[in-house]
Amino acid sequence: MLQQIQRPLTTQRPQTAASLMQTMNLLHLTSDELRQSIERELSENPALELTNAPRCPACGRKSAKPGICPVCAARSEAQVIVFSAPVADFHESVPGRRSETYDSQQAPEAAETISLAAHLLGQIAAELALEDRPIAAHLLTALDEDGLLGIPPSEVAAYFHMPMQRVERVRQLIQRGEPLGCASTSAREALSAQLHILGETQTLPCAAQVCLEHFELLAHHNLGEIAKRSGFSLEEIETASHFIGANLNPYPARAWWGAQSGTGSPQPVYRTPDVVLRWLDAAGAALVIELALPYAGQLRLNPLFKQARAEDETGAFDEAIGRARLLIKSLRQRQTALEMLMARLAGLQRPFIVHGASNMLPLTRAKLAADLGFHESTISRAVAAKQVQLPDGHIIPLARFFERNLSARSALKNLIQHENSPMSDEELTKALSKQGFTLSRRAVTKYRLMEGIPNSQERSRERRKKNL
Repeated sequence: MLQQIQRPLTTQRPQTAASLMQTMNLLHLTSDELRQSIERELSENPALELTNAPRCPACGRKSAKPGICPVCAARSEAQVIVFSAPVADFHESVPGRRSETYDSQQAPEAAETISLAAHLLGQIAAELALEDRPIAAHLLTALDEDGLLGIPPSEVAAYFHMPMQRVERVRQLIQRGEPLGCASTSAREALSAQLHILGETQTLPCAAQVCLEHFELLAHHNLGEIAKRSGFSLEEIETASHFIGANLNPYPARAWWGAQSGTGSPQPVYRTPDVVLRWLDAAGAALVIELALPYAGQLRLNPLFKQARAEDETGAFDEAIGRARLLIKSLRQRQTALEMLMARLAGLQRPFIVHGASNMLPLTRAKLAADLGFHESTISRAVAAKQVQLPDGHIIPLARFFERNLSARSALKNLIQHENSPMSDEELTKALSKQGFTLSRRAVTKYRLMEGIPNSQERSRERRKKNL
């Protein structure tokens, strides 16, 4: 059974609206953004102060609270150990290879940077006619922060003096890239595009399309009225609504790009990850999850301010002390939520962490939220823009743990690496089907392009050159 070491939960006490709101805002921030926010508050609020960080008496490592650190306390018991440490100390013990253990020392690698526009263009380039590339570039640079098209397609057609059908053909090609539905003109169209594409490879709930046709009612969760107007039973409408909520996203760019812009700005590079995963020892039985604390110390109320408030009857210090207490409480709730999320996520996706992408288990944010008793939006905020370093030293987006196609892409790479003669995409589709992956040929082509693998003809030419 999954065991974890983490700080005592503080969320059992009733939360005020202000505390909950601030916790949600802080949860969305990366460790670097959180550090900047705390430094700003420390400079503006004299009631808040930062003390020296306590150290573990067993190993001497800085920790988030006094006493034995979780690593030493459960060195021989836990399978998953959650540990928080100042982000400035991450370079002291970040291993670069799976064989290295918790005490190994190596600086973390930088995360890869790529814009959403470039990511989409890389997927559709092979299917894009040379003369259509300017149209694709125009559409991709017009995407807003949600991945939706910021200009009418008719305007693009008029700009290039081309028929609308040609612009629509390019736009539909972009919609099929990951994340699905980008370049749609509205949230409703994005959902419809995603539903249509998913319907090519899986069975959809019978009332799914009807729910999208009553988009306004669906947005207000008025499922009874949809059932009344459509003739479907309420149970069928609820099933379809749940499927849409779990598998579709009205704002496609958020599925890949978090809250970052998809208009060409590169994703931020995190030289230091927000979370580091590594093995406790060479045996690889226990996994250490180290979460970044944005400061090397403990935040607390300034004792002088507390004393001054006790002696003052005017309430002049109340606002500053209230702000300090709210921030300290919200930070504790944020860290607790992240610890719970990472402990559960590491337990569910341990095969992926140990053996690689081919062992990725299908997992949605909705399922993880249900497991933890959180709202799905809480998971989305916690995952957004965070970076995780795996035990082998690679830094990946935390959102990668929720990618549905990762295991299929890994299986595709493995097939091509071990093929006797280059297989066409149609042959690859059949081979993947035998392994349990139900994919269309178009999806196989897209995944091959995402992995940077040339087509069968180019692979044949490369082999002939090597054999000369």
